[in-house]
This record gives sequence, C-alpha cells and structure tokens, in this order.
Amino acid sequence: MHFVNAKGILSAGNGMNLYRGCTHGCIYCDSRSSCYQMDHDFEDIEVKQNAPQLLEDALQRKRKKCMIGTGAMCDPYMHCEEDLRLTRRCLEIAERYGFGVAVQTKSSRILQDLDLLCRINRKAKCVVQMTLTTFDEELCRILEPHVSTTQERFETLTTLRGHGIPTVVWLSPVLPFLNDTEENLRGILDYSFRAGVKGILCFGIGTTMRSGDREYFYAALDRSFPGLKEKYIRRYGLSYQCISDNNDKLMELFHGECRARGVMHHVNEIFEYLRAFPAADPGEQLRMF
Repeated sequence: MHFVNAKGILSAGNGMNLYRGCTHGCIYCDSRSSCYQMDHDFEDIEVKQNAPQLLEDALQRKRKKCMIGTGAMCDPYMHCEEDLRLTRRCLEIAERYGFGVAVQTKSSRILQDLDLLCRINRKAKCVVQMTLTTFDEELCRILEPHVSTTQERFETLTTLRGHGIPTVVWLSPVLPFLNDTEENLRGILDYSFRAGVKGILCFGIGTTMRSGDREYFYAALDRSFPGLKEKYIRRYGLSYQCISDNNDKLMELFHGECRARGVMHHVNEIFEYLRAFPAADPGEQLRMF
C-alpha cells in the first residue's frame, strides 16, 4: 500500500475511485488490464489520501445536487478500508452536503457504514450495488478468493433492504465453461429475489478479456482448472468478448424471471435509476419560501 495526492477525484459522470488496485484477487478482474496503465503492482494499493479534501471542494462548487458513484474500477470496501476509512470519510462529506450516493462493492464490510448509508438515504438517496456471479460457494472461493462469499453478500443485501436501502445486483461476469449454467443463474436469481433487490444488471452470459487481465485469468485457470485455458484459447482466441454458448437460453430465462417478479432488468433502465437524483419534495420547497 502506498499513498499519493491525486489531482482530482470526480469524473465527468460524478464517479470517484478512492483507491487503485485491489486485494480481493478475483481471477477475472478487468481492472488489471494493461490499458489502464497502472504503474504499480495491482495488489500494492494506491491510496488517494487527499480524496476527502478534493471531494469537498468539488461538491461545494456544484450548482445542483446529484448522485456520486464509487466502486466502478476498484472496490471501496477492500481490506485496507477497515483501518483507513477513506470511503467513510468521503461518504460523510456527501451526506453533509446533501448528495446521493451509489456504491458498488463485493464486500460485507459496507455494513460498517450502515448508519451513514441510512442517513444519506433519508436525506437524499443511497443505492448499494452488489456483484453476485457464482452461487456455488466452493467455486466462489476459487474465482473470488479474498472477498465475502456469495452467501455473505446475499445476507448483506438482505440487511440493507431491511433498513430501507435500495439494492441492485451486478450479475457479471459469468465465466464460460465454469458457471454459465441454468443452476447457477437460478441460484443467483433466487438470492436476488429473496433479498428484494430493485434491479439486476446483466450484460449477457460471458466475460471480457484484455491484455493484462487475460494473462492473470489464464494463470488462475492453470492452477485450478488444468486444461481449461486451452479450451478458452480454441474457442475465443484473443477476442475481447467471450460470450457463452448458453447465452441466448440463459438470457431468455433471466429476463423472464425478472419480468415475472417486477424486478428491473434492462441495462439502460437501471443506469437511469442509479443516476437519478430524487426530486425535491414540493412541500419542502414551499416551506423554504
């Protein structure tokens, strides 16, 4: 772990990444890709130590309230967050200035900030997004070795929903030849429906691979699934998109089950929901005058 002073913290779309790198060890992680030009080991976490100051300055200058996102490129609740509490400090600033937040994570550590998330949700809007890829707990430990198990994430989603915080599941990626099965999909959907999620994001049954990410993924396959790397090479070569042969059948099942339960399942609809800042209460506006 090393510390830097960043030049800025909010993207054009109001997203922030407080760390660079990750210690969760997911074998498919796109953030390892060479195109992101990380100049340090992926597990050597870069900590943007001045992020709270940058965020406060940025929010003070904004003319309109909006949703602030975090977790797109690196998980804001990695192991180091237990001690650093950088994510919490930034969420406290968002809450102080009345902004909403959309947090994406795979970790049950988010519950250490449950009190703060509830305050943000009462004042504005808070949405927690949780990645679920693998229903089988043993397989989960191989694919995502240093993060909360799928069952622990399901329990976290249930706790959040019980406190009135809306949740969204990212069902991505699904790895061909490993978890691209009806059994796995039904297991994840069952968890999601039981947890009362508002939406499920699925970009298709498959994964993506780029230089940097591909080499790490193949090395992991060699360790845990001998011979599977060669199967990937024969089927996908150097393709960026690796779509499962079961895609059409499973996506039809996915959309049908979500539709039957009234759960959002179209990508654009869910992203619109995540970006939407709640309209002011007309009664509150009247009281201001």
